[in-house]
This record gives sequence, C-alpha cells and structure tokens, in this order.
Amino acid sequence: MLTSVRHSTVLCRIALVGFAIQGTRADAQELVPQSVGQRIVAFVLDHEGKKVGRGECWDLAAEALNNAGAKWDGDYGFGAVVDWKRDTILPGDIVQFTNVIVERRTAGGTYSERYGQHTAIIVDVHGRGDFTIAHQNMDPFGRKVGRGALRMADVRGGKLVFHRPSE
Repeated sequence: MLTSVRHSTVLCRIALVGFAIQGTRADAQELVPQSVGQRIVAFVLDHEGKKVGRGECWDLAAEALNNAGAKWDGDYGFGAVVDWKRDTILPGDIVQFTNVIVERRTAGGTYSERYGQHTAIIVDVHGRGDFTIAHQNMDPFGRKVGRGALRMADVRGGKLVFHRPSE
C-alpha cells in the first residue's frame, strides 16, 4: 500500500507494509509496527465477501497466515495453543473446530450449527468467550469470507482449539 504523508512542507510517498499510522494529527503521526494478529485480521477484512483460495475454510487461514508472515507448520499447527478460559484471546487467533455443536436460543426458537472439521479466525473479542469469527465454506456465505458469532456458552459439544500465530 502506498500512502502520502505531509511533514512540514514536504510531501513524501511511503510504502507501508506491516505498519499502522497512529495519532490524531497528520504532522504528529508515527508509524507503529503491526502485530501478526493485526495483519491477519486486516487480510481477512480486506477479503470479506470474496473467495480466498478454493473457498475452503482452511484456505482463508492459510492465506491470512502466509500474508501476515506468520510461522506455522502448513497443516493445522497455526501457532501456540491458547486456553480461552485462562488466557486472553486476541483478534488474529485461529480457531480449529472438531465435531462442534453450537446451539443458540432466540425468541423464535433454537438455532443449531454443526462443525465437523472447520477453521475460523477471531476478528473481534467482545469479552471472555464471546467472539466475532470470520470463515468461509459455511452457510450463509458459501465459499466466500463472512463473519459470525462464536459464544462459548452456546457450545454444546465437540472440541475447539485456539491458536496464537507468531512471527
């Protein structure tokens, strides 16, 4: 991404890769390195509504990790395992579902989702056990990237493993 930054009376063009601009005044802004998690989320949000790779859930995580320069094993070892009950889950963490059943009660009844083997990315954290995830190859998005809720209180069975990618 190319951006223009005005410093005094000189206009400079700077290539920004893995950096965010922080500050409120244009002449007081500084470049701050983004974390690998922030780069993963930026990739996901940039591809929302689009098909990534073959449109498989794993493809979204793989391309986001590779684009962010994260270290991972190229399979399902997305980073260090993080316990959502003890540790803070961060945007950019990867979630691996295995035979998970989620049930949400609404005014209209109970809504149920089943995840055999599925991969998603945390894009927002609303509190302990309450997340917005991004994934693809799921209804109603099909093979395009979309967002949904993951509330651990709604999980009725199966196994969820959270991974923290690193550089």
